[in-house]
Amino acid sequence: AGPEEVVQKLFDAMAARDALAAKALFVPDAALFSLGTNGKAIKMPLEDFLNAIGSGKAVWRERIWDATVKVHGAIAIVWAPYDFHNNDAFSHCGYDSFSLLKTSAGWKISYISDTRETEGCLNPMGPPR
Repeated sequence: AGPEEVVQKLFDAMAARDALAAKALFVPDAALFSLGTNGKAIKMPLEDFLNAIGSGKAVWRERIWDATVKVHGAIAIVWAPYDFHNNDAFSHCGYDSFSLLKTSAGWKISYISDTRETEGCLNPMGPPR
């Protein structure tokens, strides 16, 4: 699977609350950062993210569109606007930036950074189904 497909697999694992499937998509010690509307960067340890996926009951739906994918040899980025829904209720939106490395096991996510916004991210796909 290519870089954009790996990102979609992460979203599918999040929706299914499948922490093991999500974990398989990351390199060990991957970094995750969010930038809130207050401008503060918040780091979430990978294990905390995986625990949140595995322990929740709500259906998380994250969708990207108009993705820009850049690949050079064994490194890639996927940059795209996104929206996030919790049990089909809009939660937040913004931009996702995924860095991936091509390992012997295929493309793996090494870094995610995102913005967290509550307006201005109208998804052309409409509400989730």
